[in-house]
Amino acid sequence: MTRFEDIKAFAFDIDGVFTDGLVLAMPDGDLLRQFNSKDCFAVRTAVDNGFPCAIITGGVSQSLVHRAHSLGIGDEHLYMLSKDKAEDLLHFCRRVGVDPAQVAFVGDDIPDIPAMELAGLGVCPADAVAEVRSAADWVSEFNGGRGRIR
Repeated sequence: MTRFEDIKAFAFDIDGVFTDGLVLAMPDGDLLRQFNSKDCFAVRTAVDNGFPCAIITGGVSQSLVHRAHSLGIGDEHLYMLSKDKAEDLLHFCRRVGVDPAQVAFVGDDIPDIPAMELAGLGVCPADAVAEVRSAADWVSEFNGGRGRIR
């Protein structure tokens, strides 16, 4: 298993990881999510310290784009409407020049499992679905949206 000190980059799902999984659909079609500010500070700190970070999510919304940018994650590392998170993770790795074994991937649901298994360190929140908890290298004591990233 990869050690924490071997990690050179991070990739995250959004819903159920940064958030508690609830999504508010607005009349204009935007989808609003509530993020934990401590989690966001942790990711911004990682980016500011030279760790490449990506968001790989099946979701899509303009507010998600704005949140990613506020974290220091540019469009080139924002994978929305992801149908194959493992393939998107490989694309991110090629783009930033790291081996998948040097990436920690954080997910909480079935579509995240292939990327978690590909990554050197698969991580999930305490309230991830059972299949993800079984596939994870490390299960956080915190639920999604409740300081899991930090």
